[in-house]
Amino acid sequence: IAYDACAACRVQTECVVPEHLRTHDIVLTGRRVALRPMTEDDWSTLLRWNQDPEVLYFSEGDDVRSRTLVEIQAIYRGVSQRALCFVAELTGLLRRGEPIGEGWLQEMNLPRLLERFPGEDLRRIDLMIGDKGLWGRGLGTEIIGLLTSFAFEQQAVDRIFGCDIADYNPRSLRAFEKNGYELFYCIPQSPGHKAQVTYDVMLTRERYYCIPQSPGHKAQVTYDVMLTRERYLRRAR
Repeated sequence: IAYDACAACRVQTECVVPEHLRTHDIVLTGRRVALRPMTEDDWSTLLRWNQDPEVLYFSEGDDVRSRTLVEIQAIYRGVSQRALCFVAELTGLLRRGEPIGEGWLQEMNLPRLLERFPGEDLRRIDLMIGDKGLWGRGLGTEIIGLLTSFAFEQQAVDRIFGCDIADYNPRSLRAFEKNGYELFYCIPQSPGHKAQVTYDVMLTRERYYCIPQSPGHKAQVTYDVMLTRERYLRRAR
């Protein structure tokens, strides 16, 4: 689910690149996936996903086929300064604790949306399922649901967005729509780009609390807030 990593790289080269990820102690748990804090111990896993051309095709807006360790450290460390960054792990008995993707809940950074809703607390969700064998299983939908529930119910944000979702990645669009997000902007792309059109989708706090708790939605998602990584690891054993 696309995020503009190239823009992140440009921003970080124009200022001091943070030396470390900004960490937190939040773990969000769902039926099949747990989101635990991204740490400096995750670089080998993150690098493997960011060197897979097929994964990057769907997660990047530009035609990027591979990233170096230096590049991904600049991206993730930079984003983490204004976001809660997570690694997604499976919770089932057979593959418990196996990392399968990453994602974050970030303070909005796009002028087109900040200018549209001045004074409101806007966030964006970005994620990547790095384990290609698990694509199409609904795990992205569950991750979005966990981050959405946490943002509205624990941080009382006003609006959450999925941004720059490319037309060649319909799975991403469906994953947000299954969590109640609606199309907000349709943005034509100039010739030569991978996508002809990208989409911004939005969910407001008011709409979130009006969505029926149907199977696969809020009633099926639970989360633990301020669960430390140490407690999470002990519980997972």
